[in-house]
Amino acid sequence: MRLALFDLDGTLVDRRAAVTDAISDLVHDHAYGPDIEEWLRTELADTADRDDFVRLRARFGVAEDPGHLWRVYVDRMAAAVSCRPEVLESLARLKEAGWSIGVATNGASDIQRAKVRATGLADLIDGIAASGDIDVRKPDARLFELAAARCGTQLSAGDWMTGDNPETDIAGGTAAGLTAIWVRGRPWPEGLHAPHHSVDDVPEAVAHLLAHSPE
Repeated sequence: MRLALFDLDGTLVDRRAAVTDAISDLVHDHAYGPDIEEWLRTELADTADRDDFVRLRARFGVAEDPGHLWRVYVDRMAAAVSCRPEVLESLARLKEAGWSIGVATNGASDIQRAKVRATGLADLIDGIAASGDIDVRKPDARLFELAAARCGTQLSAGDWMTGDNPETDIAGGTAAGLTAIWVRGRPWPEGLHAPHHSVDDVPEAVAHLLAHSPE
C-alpha cells in the first residue's frame, strides 16, 4: 500500500476565508472594538494557538480567560472552515484505489483536528500529525514520519507529499524522502529545487497519484 500525505491549510481546506469569519464572529460575540479585530487578523493570519490569546489579554486587558477565547476561536474555525466536495470525492477515490491517506500539518493539535472533523476529512484519512503533537514543525522530517506512523506505516520509496508551501511541504517532503506535488498558488522561491510535479488543485494531484497507483 502506498502512502499519500497532504498538507491541511491552503491545500485540503480553505483556512484563509475561515479565519476571517471566525475572527469576525469572536469579535462580535465579545463586543470587541476594531483595534482588537485588526490585531487578531494580523496575528492569526498564518498560525494560531492559545498563546496568541494570552498576548491579546496582555496587550488589550480583555477580561475573558485566554483559554476560553481559544476554545471559542477553535469552535468558530470549525464552523467556518470548508473543504470543497471535489476534494473529498477525489480523496475517496484515492482511498478506494488502496492508498493510505495521511495529513501532515503545522498548527495546534486541537484546532487542526477540529477542522478535520468539521469538514468530513476524518472519514477519509488514516492518520494526522500536527506540529503541536510533538512541538516539531514542517519541514522537519519527524513530522512526516509521525504522520506515516499515525497511518500505521513508515515512510518508504513510492510515498508522496502534496502541499501548497514550497519550503515546508515540498522541500521538507522531498528531504524526508517523499515524492512531492506542489499545489500552485504562492510564488515559487528562487533557488529552491523544482517540485516533482505541479498542479492547480488537490483533485488534479489525486489524478496524478492514481496514475501511479500500484497494480
